[in-house]
Amino acid sequence: MTVKPIRLLSALFACSSLTAPALAAEPAAVVETYADIAEAVYADSLSTAQSLREAVGALTASPSAETLAAARTAWLASRVPYQQSEAYRFGNPIVDDWEGKVNAWPLDEGLIDYVDASYGESEENPLYTLNVIAHPQFSIAGTEIDAAEITPELIGETLHEADGIEANVASGYHAVEFLLWGQDLNGVEAGAGDRPWTDYAQGEACTNGNCDRRAAYLTAATDLLVSDLEYIVAQWAEDGEARKAVTADPQAGLTAMLTGMGSLSYGEQAGERMKLGLMLHDPEEEHDCFSDNTHNSHYYDGLGIRNVYLGSYARVDGSVLSGPSLSELVAAADPAVDAQLKTELDASVEKLAALKAKADSGEMAYDQMLAPGAAEGEALIMGAVDALVTQTASIERAMNVLGLTKVEFEGSDSLDNPNAVFQ
Repeated sequence: MTVKPIRLLSALFACSSLTAPALAAEPAAVVETYADIAEAVYADSLSTAQSLREAVGALTASPSAETLAAARTAWLASRVPYQQSEAYRFGNPIVDDWEGKVNAWPLDEGLIDYVDASYGESEENPLYTLNVIAHPQFSIAGTEIDAAEITPELIGETLHEADGIEANVASGYHAVEFLLWGQDLNGVEAGAGDRPWTDYAQGEACTNGNCDRRAAYLTAATDLLVSDLEYIVAQWAEDGEARKAVTADPQAGLTAMLTGMGSLSYGEQAGERMKLGLMLHDPEEEHDCFSDNTHNSHYYDGLGIRNVYLGSYARVDGSVLSGPSLSELVAAADPAVDAQLKTELDASVEKLAALKAKADSGEMAYDQMLAPGAAEGEALIMGAVDALVTQTASIERAMNVLGLTKVEFEGSDSLDNPNAVFQ
């Protein structure tokens, strides 16, 4: 595995017999590392999404159990780099404004396709069971929609968050996930969604109707995912607006880095993604609920937080991108704070890895960890939650020792006011 340094802080003393003194990283160099890793992680997300698009093309051209399995494998691979990008949320407005197009959840999947009779109705969402795939024409808030041709534009501009309802998620990873796996009807038992490959078959072999439109929706959604990722890669390129936003003012860039780390650690991951589902014993609160990939999403989120602090990212091709880091800055200001935060980041990744290992082994799916009375599962989840909460306090201390303006991290009722969850 090769290590590619992003920026050099000083010339190497190649002709001197003296050892050069260690130099603390400069804020400008640290935010350059941050931007370079952002460009790399989004570029890896794009390349794996392009591979997903190829697999989807093979599925829709020649539907079979094998091509469906290959498309699912490609989707799972695409989540590995993308989840490591989530530490770039919360501190970067360009990312925040864009992220809902590609990773919004949970979704009311009845908007897109057929659902089981147990799905029921929703008083809050009149489009809860619209089933675009089965209906080439329909109305949204009194406006007639012609959906005879399912295109990326229809999905992104008309269907996504239709009628102003956030649960009407029509695009992104989770819409594609639903179309590849279907609903997970196993509750807190083991097992993911089990959509048959014949949902994409043509002629009499087609199951559940509208196979041609289902293929069209899957194709358009995957094309849209690729184009959305192309956009965000460009934002972090040399002249990209997201890069400029963090490098033009390095102190603001450092604040963005630590804000993303703290908000993802606390309110988003520890709270909304982990503790809430455990409190409710509800697999519908899982991040990757159709594919039962949630344990991996949690792990790579945690890894992404640590990547930002250490200024290092392992790319999908096996190379490592690294450079001047937040850790170096904090260590120069207060070595004890740096040492504690690194220890806590390692601990949270270790706890998430233990949860991932349990699910990967087949001993206990994440669904089963959420079940009432599942003491081992609760311990695994809460071990990670507690570690994420603990490291958040040290992220705040890191902001203090760097003299950065205090920022309120994302909160969560499940952590801050658990009684409100059941009201």
